[in-house]
Amino acid sequence: MTRGLDVIVAARGWIGTPYLHQASVKGAGADCLGLLRGVWREVMGAEPEAVPPYTDDWAEPDRQEVLLTAARRWLVAKPLLPAAVGDVLLFRMRTGSAAKHLGLQAEVGVSPSFVHSYTHHGVIESPLSLPWQRRIVARFAFPSGAE
Repeated sequence: MTRGLDVIVAARGWIGTPYLHQASVKGAGADCLGLLRGVWREVMGAEPEAVPPYTDDWAEPDRQEVLLTAARRWLVAKPLLPAAVGDVLLFRMRTGSAAKHLGLQAEVGVSPSFVHSYTHHGVIESPLSLPWQRRIVARFAFPSGAE
């Protein structure tokens, strides 16, 4: 399998995990970052850095791009297009706000989709509809390092 397929197979294994802020335990609870962390552990091994505690509004008061900065440290930046299976997508939920949500591209083409953990829904695969596509601020790939 290619790295992108490995990533999405791992991500789909989390579907059905309930949403739980700051958690990263398959089947028990995960937020969007927890999903990414869990997929990283399955595909890459140990997490590259500890994640400090964070609140629901962690980026809103000062608009710091904490998630985007961390993604640039550990993932491989890509152009917004073309899309590929397994890409990590960062979303800006409101214009002018910091990127605060992420997901993993599951399907490309005419019916694109992504896996993410979403409040009140848990880990789900959602259509990457035009409203979601308009919110994408960055696209990354997992590094090709250790298997």
